[in-house]
Amino acid sequence: MAAPERLSTSRPSAQHVVWHWATPQARTILNSGDLGAILRFHRNVHGLNQTQLGNLLGYDKTYISALELRKKTLGDVSSLRRVAEQLRLPPHILGVTDPADTDHRAMVQFGQSTVRLAEIARQSGHASAAVAELWPLVARLEARLEDGHAEREVLRLLAHAQVGLGVALGNVLPEERLATAAHWTAKSLSITAHFNDPAFSSYALRMHGNELRKARIRGAAVDRLRHAAALALDRETRAAVLPLLARAAGELGDPQLFDSVMQEADDLIGSAGHTSLFNPYALHEIRLRGLVSTGRADVAIRLVDHGPGSTTTVAPQWRVIELITVAHVRLLGDDRTGATESLSTAMAEAVVQRLPHQLQRIVRTAGDRLPDVHGQAVQALDRIRQEMAA
Repeated sequence: MAAPERLSTSRPSAQHVVWHWATPQARTILNSGDLGAILRFHRNVHGLNQTQLGNLLGYDKTYISALELRKKTLGDVSSLRRVAEQLRLPPHILGVTDPADTDHRAMVQFGQSTVRLAEIARQSGHASAAVAELWPLVARLEARLEDGHAEREVLRLLAHAQVGLGVALGNVLPEERLATAAHWTAKSLSITAHFNDPAFSSYALRMHGNELRKARIRGAAVDRLRHAAALALDRETRAAVLPLLARAAGELGDPQLFDSVMQEADDLIGSAGHTSLFNPYALHEIRLRGLVSTGRADVAIRLVDHGPGSTTTVAPQWRVIELITVAHVRLLGDDRTGATESLSTAMAEAVVQRLPHQLQRIVRTAGDRLPDVHGQAVQALDRIRQEMAA
């Protein structure tokens, strides 16, 4: 039976519909494909009566009531497509497949692969490539959200992509621009808050907290990382947070928090799986830097030569980070030869991996005591900045 003549209607604003399809309740209703239940849900979350929903969709109140009670159905494809568009739903939810919907599903599948591959690239020392892959994906997903489409799978993908983009930017941007990286990871938090998923929230808070730390917003970084640790439901998730929290606590100058977090990490190292962040090599670097930051350089000097060997688990940028920290400790112990060797190796790797932030650390570490290394690092940093400006 053909639908009655539609009444005039205006397109709903994006703000009006932006979050309601992201809830667990909505997911259950959408998976059922029950048009009546979908219409009732839309009315309930937006406080609409049947007349108002009818005005939105172009039908009268009686017809909306019949649809909700399953006394009538929308049998023609054009009507179903129009309802999906007005409610900001992918058409396949209502059983309609068209080129736009096929493109949407392909975008989600492609986007998931893009996020995974970008993370692999970043961990392999190719953060610039990760930024190049994630930037257009984030722009496309955010445009969809601006248009009012807030399907659960799209929102989850967007949050992961925003985090990935922010973390990758945190690798390739100089220190004075690291707040930009924290800005992108922060955008994911408004999405994860709607999922009621502690693991998802812990992940976003962990990555955002670390970017805040790098941007030297240390108090907020510790707050975010402690929250991430509190939401961690298992040892693997907690192990992912602890190294970052320890580093932030050290940079904040809080020896008690630093020591307690490092002790917990030491207790977990034998039972939790090793990752590019949670492994003996990374923890040794974090310990050295934290000891120096909390006024215990003498202890760091004694420990500097007793670190574990690096493994394939360690990401390339972590080797650079560790070499600079070791050089700093060696200089504190007046070992200029050892410090020069470590910084020269770190500089060569930082140039290859395009890590301006780490070159800035080399400049500061070398200072007046190693003028040759200082000058070489300044020149390398200037070249990267010129390339970025171009």
